[in-house]
Amino acid sequence: MNKIKSRKEKRFSVLLTAVMILIMIITVYPVWYSLINSLNSAQDIAKNGYAMLLPGEFSLESWQSVLKNPEIFRAFGITFTRTIIVTVIQTLFTSMFAYGFSRDNLVGKKFYTVIGFVSMYLNGGVIAYFILFNAMHIYNTYWVYILPALFGGFYNVIIFNTNFKAIPESLFESAKIDGASEYTIFFKLVIPLSKPVISALGIFTAVATWNDYTQTLYYTKSAEIQTLSYYMLSITKASASAAQLGETMSAGAASVLTTVSNSAANYKTIELACMVLSALPLIIMYPFAQKFFEKGVMVGSVKG
Repeated sequence: MNKIKSRKEKRFSVLLTAVMILIMIITVYPVWYSLINSLNSAQDIAKNGYAMLLPGEFSLESWQSVLKNPEIFRAFGITFTRTIIVTVIQTLFTSMFAYGFSRDNLVGKKFYTVIGFVSMYLNGGVIAYFILFNAMHIYNTYWVYILPALFGGFYNVIIFNTNFKAIPESLFESAKIDGASEYTIFFKLVIPLSKPVISALGIFTAVATWNDYTQTLYYTKSAEIQTLSYYMLSITKASASAAQLGETMSAGAASVLTTVSNSAANYKTIELACMVLSALPLIIMYPFAQKFFEKGVMVGSVKG
């Protein structure tokens, strides 16, 4: 019986390992694909197509073009500062709201619950936000990245609320007996006990903010405040335009067609280099935040 059980466990272990390796390949390969083709020459890509495992003709031209471009560093700086500010204030404001929401003596709690759930599924849309931001005089300013992000959404409130509800009520009562105010309880009791959840939601917020380009697309027009994701979108459009031009040209214009193909491939290698560069901070951040992320996901899913 034990031998049969052992065999089944071994088979399951082998199957699980194979599945995990497959998931790892699916996850890691796009990054590897982008990296090797960003290190491939545009001429080799135009001639032989994209590399699958290693660069066909090693070249640093695309990376030199990216690193010499001041616009990408400006966009990188805008995105970096925006991500830090939004992550901090959104996590703080949302957790404070959730703390008040988790208290049983909150007046109008049912009303706030209804409003919160409605806001999860219905909103004004792009035009309403555009009119609002114009009225607030934050359209085409850096503030359009910050002020709308003060509140992280009711879904995050639910996650925080689940965690806060799991904190023993006796701790709150003891703190109040000792004369602690609500702010003292929140910052010195609730926050330290909720670090895993705060860290997990902070990571989610940081990743979403870092990858967001819609705020730039809809609510700004100045190149001075464009984000890295929007900058990549511009390069992608340029690459697609060059590729489309190459496809529509006649076969008789061989020399011009070759030039256009090289241009499209060059745009593509630059685009891939930008993609790797933009993903690099998140890749570097994840190993340091992994333990908090795992704890936060487990706490948020089990407690309550």
